[in-house]
Amino acid sequence: MTYPDSVEAVYVASGQWEARVVQARLEAAGIPSFLSYESMGPVIGVTVDGLGEVRVMVPRPLAPQARDLLQETPEPPPQTYPDS
Repeated sequence: MTYPDSVEAVYVASGQWEARVVQARLEAAGIPSFLSYESMGPVIGVTVDGLGEVRVMVPRPLAPQARDLLQETPEPPPQTYPDS
């Protein structure tokens, strides 16, 4: 599949769930995105020869910022324990 010059794939996920997490992370940082995938991928639910592959697409001018964000390791939330 070809894409317009105005968008670029910044991540290739192995399925819908992984792609949705990446998309949420980008959109939380204010980077708009959309998912691109073959229609049979979600139906079959497996990744074979790229069939279940999902590309996370962003506007080309924001692609470097998106890649930098995705390379960062997010800090885990602080653990809280109930008083025992």
